Amino acid sequence: MKTVSVIIPTYNRALFIKQTLESFVLQNYPNMLEIIVVNNNSTDHTLAVIKELSAKYPIIKYYEEQRQGVHYARNTAIQYAKGEVLYYTDDDMIADPDLLTNLLQTFEVNDKIAVVSGRVLPKWAITPPNWILKYCLNAHLSLNLDETPLIISDQMINIFSCHEAILKEAIIKAGGFNPENTKGEWIGDGETGLSIKLLNLGYLQAYNGSSIIRHIIPETRMTQRYLNKRFANQANCDSFTIYRAANGLSNSKLFANILRNFMTILYKSLVTPWHFLRARDNWRITMAQTFYHINRITYDLKLMTRPQMRNLVLRDNWIDLNN
Repeated sequence: MKTVSVIIPTYNRALFIKQTLESFVLQNYPNMLEIIVVNNNSTDHTLAVIKELSAKYPIIKYYEEQRQGVHYARNTAIQYAKGEVLYYTDDDMIADPDLLTNLLQTFEVNDKIAVVSGRVLPKWAITPPNWILKYCLNAHLSLNLDETPLIISDQMINIFSCHEAILKEAIIKAGGFNPENTKGEWIGDGETGLSIKLLNLGYLQAYNGSSIIRHIIPETRMTQRYLNKRFANQANCDSFTIYRAANGLSNSKLFANILRNFMTILYKSLVTPWHFLRARDNWRITMAQTFYHINRITYDLKLMTRPQMRNLVLRDNWIDLNN
């Protein structure tokens, strides 16, 4: 089976990253070469936690990326990684011991597979409210509960960067991860954009439901405020993806998109209080959708008025920026 480097960008997650790192130290995969932690300007005691663990477990290697943005940290790690496969996860995840064994065997099924993901289950910090269980056991919390043993596709499937194995040669050809959370602002489509670039190069994607990781969900993510923010961030991602897919849009088309989103906001602003007054909890989703459409407008206005924003969106290669 292929050699693998585990890559974990981190930013101010001292409370969680110890659990994450220890869960990967305990992996039963025989060809794991290293665990690469890339500190992206943490201001809490994350660094102390990493240094303590790296002294205890030499397999853990530490690097820094001072440009704020998770895509910088992910792409920077490529130049240090020795594995044939780069496994990306986040600093608030806990891996099952056989995660890598189950995930990496997928690459042996078809030599055109470039990226593989698997199940992302919740690890709740507190008992979640009913509306979270009803509406958010999905991408809203970066969860994927699908138990399907194997899916191989030349089309987009749900793949989250918190549980993603990628052929090193393929990610280099694709130009790395697109931007997403950059200095607290979501400006791009991250792993979605990377998946699109890989598919355009003729690679396949795969999903292996036997490979499981658990996502720590703190109380702060079980709120309406967080859901609104999640939808707003998704709006930025979608505007980025749509503009790239068209290789740019004219101002008239962007303005037409703005008008459509404005009309949708008017509709959502009426139905949200209606649902609330009738004690229907779907008001939470329609309210979050309002934030989505507001941000679609804001992002498209930036594309209309800022040439540097248009150039950023159309950039393909983000690895070169790290050299």
